[in-house]
Order: sequence, then structure tokens, then C-alpha cells
Amino acid sequence: MSTWNILYRGPLSSCNYGCSYCPFAKTSNTREELLRDEAALNRFADWVGRQDCRIGILITPWGEALVHRAYRDAMVRLSHLPHVYRIAIQTNLSAIPTGLETADRDSLALWTTFHPTQTSLDSFLHRTQHLDSLGIRYSVGVVGLREHFDAITELRQRLDPRVYLWINAYKRVPGYYQPEEIQRLLAVDPHFHFNLHRYPSAGTPCRAGHTSFTVDGDGNIRRCHFIDRILGNIHTDDVATLLRPTPCTAATCGCHIGYVHRPDLPLYELFGDGLLERIPTPYP
Repeated sequence: MSTWNILYRGPLSSCNYGCSYCPFAKTSNTREELLRDEAALNRFADWVGRQDCRIGILITPWGEALVHRAYRDAMVRLSHLPHVYRIAIQTNLSAIPTGLETADRDSLALWTTFHPTQTSLDSFLHRTQHLDSLGIRYSVGVVGLREHFDAITELRQRLDPRVYLWINAYKRVPGYYQPEEIQRLLAVDPHFHFNLHRYPSAGTPCRAGHTSFTVDGDGNIRRCHFIDRILGNIHTDDVATLLRPTPCTAATCGCHIGYVHRPDLPLYELFGDGLLERIPTPYP
């Protein structure tokens, strides 16, 4: 049975956080927009239910989705489909996600992020401890800004040692890190070095567009979030006929959800079935 790893992103664009580095900070959707987003999500879930291959899904919303019941309900529903090996979502974990108690713990996972300017460490850890009590698997991430180094260190000290804490390198400023700072962050995240680079990509092999692809709210398929060319549509096309190995057309790739699919990097071996929620296998 073939495996598809799908990144789903509907039209939702609202977020309750105001991070300075994010263009969607403190935005909101109208009620009508939220209803359209919910309909698109449910239509996608219906399509997944009709497939006959092994599927992993990472929901990568522009905004914060887990505060909306429609997303929690869809994740529970998808978690119980026998051919869905993983249903995960990127979330700021700004609230304890109610309603996930009935999800299948073998397939459900969360990609959570800690934002030190938006919430206290105590509050964030309280929410992760609730996930622990429910037996929900999750990773925790943070942007490696210099002003957050002390918070990152404390987070690692206080977080359950069985939980992987990853760091996204701040790459908007070339040469941002000093060698000793890199070593400090590697002591927290031993795989931080993979995220330090923007990898030359043009003409290189990638699983994106072959065994991994993105789907938007209209059902349009793209090979990844960083290449805008539409390959087809899940609601009108035979998806299997659209997927094939093709070299990357982007100049560089610097985001984890992009370069993780490159066969020249050992990340499929590192993450295994924890690929979508960013949990190495095994960890710790």
C-alpha cells in the first residue's frame, strides 16, 4: 500500500496571538469565513475517508485552528480511520483543546509552539501537562530568537524529558548566531543544525509532489507550500495519476516542512512515523 503525506491548509487566517515575526498576528475571520473554512475542512475529511492508501495528515493553518471545534471534531474523526496513520496539527496551544479525549491516540499528535511574548511558561506547561494526562503525543517548538534563549533553556528544564523540544533558527538575519550560541541551542535541540540552513534546491530530488503534497481549501494540489503551481484537484482528478518524482523548482528551501522531504537528508530515517508532528523516533 502506498503512503501519502498530506499538508492541509484551508482558508482560515485568524490567530489570537500577536507575534512580531508573523504576518497573521492578531487577525480575525468573519463568521461567514469561518463557515466556509469549516465546509472546506469537512469536504477534505470526506475525501480522505474514501481513499484506499495509507495517509498521514498535517494541518498547517495560517492562523490558530485548534481553538475551533470544527478542527478538533475533524481530527477525532480522521484519527479513527484505519488507513490514516497520523493526523496532526500545528498549534500555539493557547487553550486546552477540549474534545480530543475520544481521539485514537495511536494516530493523533500535535505540533505545538511556545511563544514567550504571548504566554507565560507556567501557562504553557500547564497545557502540555494536560496533554500528558490524556496520553496525547506532541512536540514543542520555539523560534530561536536571542532574547528568548533563557526561556528556551528553562522550557527544556521544566518540560517532560520525554517530549522533544525543537528550535527553529531565525534566518531573516544572515549570520545571526555566534558559534557559542549554536552550541547552546544544540544542547537543547540536538537536531537544530538541520534547521540552520537554507538548502540549495533547484533541480534537486524531493518527495514533494510524489509521496507528499499539499491541499488547500478548494482541494487544489501543490507539491509543497513553497511552490505555487497547481497540479490538480482532489475533488475532480485521480490524484495518483498526478503524483510523480520531479526535481524541485525553488531556488532554496529553509523550512522544516519543506526540506524534511528531501531524500539527500536523513530526516525520514530520523523521524519515522513521527515525521509530520516533528517527533524523532525513538525519542528521547
